[in-house]
Amino acid sequence: MEIRYKAINLPFIHPFTISKGSKTHQPSLLVELRHFSIAGYGEAPAISYYQIPVEKMMADLEAKKAFVTRFAFSDPERYWHYLHHLFPHNPFLVCALDMAGWDIYGKIKRKPLYELWGLDATKAPMTDYTIGMDTVDKMIEKIKAKPWPIYKIKVGMENDLEILSELRKHTDAIFRVDANEAWTLEQALEKIPVMQSLGVELVEQPLRKDDWEGMKVLYQSSTLPIFADEACVRESDVQACASCFHGINIKLTKCSGITPALRMIREARSLGLRVMIGCMNESSIGSAAIAQLAPLCDYLDMDGPLLLAEDVAKGAGFDAGRIVYPDLPGLGLDLQWDSIREHQ
Repeated sequence: MEIRYKAINLPFIHPFTISKGSKTHQPSLLVELRHFSIAGYGEAPAISYYQIPVEKMMADLEAKKAFVTRFAFSDPERYWHYLHHLFPHNPFLVCALDMAGWDIYGKIKRKPLYELWGLDATKAPMTDYTIGMDTVDKMIEKIKAKPWPIYKIKVGMENDLEILSELRKHTDAIFRVDANEAWTLEQALEKIPVMQSLGVELVEQPLRKDDWEGMKVLYQSSTLPIFADEACVRESDVQACASCFHGINIKLTKCSGITPALRMIREARSLGLRVMIGCMNESSIGSAAIAQLAPLCDYLDMDGPLLLAEDVAKGAGFDAGRIVYPDLPGLGLDLQWDSIREHQ
């Protein structure tokens, strides 16, 4: 195999602000794997919380580039196991390469991945659209500018309830809230019942990821489903989440790709957990992989391309929250690698 890679840094339409901080651009690593005449593509966004910058991904890839390309590719699951041992401390890089391997596999078989897995694309749930933390007026402006059936509202401020009350005056859409670990147990117990009355559907990662005792109390008391995000990074986390959360948010980049995500979904189902598949502000390349898995989940958060002011490919589209699947094999991407501008 042959490999090429690029660093990109795409601007957001609005500064993306959560309880952990704010950013105006999303840095990511793009990879192109070529197996004979077939090219596959993958993406891994860099998220400061996980301390794996694009520079680290590129350095690790360059150091073991010969081993990455030496593999005799036959199926993506074998390739993931090889990559997992090659880069044991860089799941983000493994994700991008695993994604590219699956893209190649689908193109070899001349089918979209969801068809190879025997899935019905019409079963994919609608994706939400994220409203980042801001002044109330700015958040209202964002909602008015993007009418959508489901909004994920980033919370974690003292006036969370006031904000949601104001937003509710301007839309009948379903709300989901994501605290990104910002609340204490006492705050969660106080806020969640009120949020339920405001049309909130679920709450994502309300407490610190290591506050398992607090989560057990909240899990037993909450009137809304509680989903793990930061508390569910890799496969080994799924079992622990079953006694503290109603569902898990699986993100391809943090769990190291499509291959482990499929296993996590199966395990979650066996434990009675609901499944959300989420994004980390990927472009249409990374989002195309999420779209292939979407029919397997209960809730979907793949609004990355909608939040970005620029994109690098054409992939799955959107129609009022519904995924519009292209009639293309693999990940379903249409892109020109040489036209993608590299910038760090």
